Amino acid sequence: MDKRSVAFHTLGCKLNFSETSTLSRLLENEGFEKKDFDDKADVYVINTCSVTDNADKECRQLVRRIQRKSPESLVVITGCYAQLKSKEIAEIEGVDLVLGAAEKFNIAEHLRELTKNDSAKICSCDISEVTGFNASFSINDRTRTFLKVQDGCDYNCSFCTIPMARGKSRSDNVENVVNNIKSLATTGVKEIVLTGVNLGDFGKGPDGNKSNEENFFELVQALEKINGIERYRISSIEPNLLTNEIIELVANSDKFMPHFHIPLQSGSNTILGLMRRRYRRELYAERVRLIKTLIPHCAIGVDVIVGFPGETEAYFTETFDFLHSLDISYLHVFTYSERPNTLAIEMQNVVPVNVRNERNKRLRNLSYMKMSEHTRRHIGEARKVLFEANSKSGMMEGYTDNYIKINAPYKADWVNQIVDWTI
Repeated sequence: MDKRSVAFHTLGCKLNFSETSTLSRLLENEGFEKKDFDDKADVYVINTCSVTDNADKECRQLVRRIQRKSPESLVVITGCYAQLKSKEIAEIEGVDLVLGAAEKFNIAEHLRELTKNDSAKICSCDISEVTGFNASFSINDRTRTFLKVQDGCDYNCSFCTIPMARGKSRSDNVENVVNNIKSLATTGVKEIVLTGVNLGDFGKGPDGNKSNEENFFELVQALEKINGIERYRISSIEPNLLTNEIIELVANSDKFMPHFHIPLQSGSNTILGLMRRRYRRELYAERVRLIKTLIPHCAIGVDVIVGFPGETEAYFTETFDFLHSLDISYLHVFTYSERPNTLAIEMQNVVPVNVRNERNKRLRNLSYMKMSEHTRRHIGEARKVLFEANSKSGMMEGYTDNYIKINAPYKADWVNQIVDWTI
């Protein structure tokens, strides 16, 4: 293969970033030269998300940008949007190849044969046929790695397209994850963030069955014993899968950071029922209570959706008041977006978009208050901060163990180092 250049752009979640990083390494191993997405490249790869309409629109805008800048370049679309809407994407002017969930990690093979044609080639299959697990990790300045240990989801929340885009829940095994982490430890990485679509469902194996009899608690127990990695974070875990034993392990660990991210989506049991979530708000409150009892300094992040069909002002107020009452640290607020082929799209009592946006703003303000309070509580404390390489106007940033963002004057010898810092 001739020396060709490739540029990547990632939309969506940390899982996508880990997979893009792996795709990049696959192509670099095939002799491709990696370029920045703003540079001119022979091949552009867009790894898409499809959680919201905005991600779909952004994909189209990126393709148009490439067409204006480099019309002779090859354009490859992969990721969730590519699996869900392969024919729709293939009709976008300038797209040459659409890779579904089963084919994205075969990208090098596809590029060997690909030439610029009038019509796009689609390589995709029905999501029910997607099996196997591809471990992925992303490295940003060797400071922090996002390591995928689980993929897919067997839950059927009424608002979500992820099971249709990524397939059934499947995962790596403990032995492979341990070996991957030992390998990463030799690169100087200080922190590993465990990622997945439904991380707490780890243990079903690459084909989505429970034959290997492993679970997420056994994974974190094994990681605790590995030398060479100083910090782990659990990226996001469903409240019904966050067991007491996992919380207790983190409470007694020097390696697992005092930081949980636990999706809630709504503080109203009525709306949780319409969403087909697998818990009630009382369980969520109990999880937060136990964490704060065992780890008072712990950061707790929360995902919440506003404007779901049927969310009256009273139900939204339930959510607001519930979140206000919880000892949490920050919110990731999502405005409900209609997604094709979901149960929610057929529901009555649609919330006007302007009301959705106003509720989003109210919860983002609450998030700011929560994070300010979380930070204020720890002023004067010495906590360990992992500083990153990025320098902005002579400043550098990093995060404490309990996820407080720290800005400090740039010092080269602090890059990728864990520093004692008084908040």
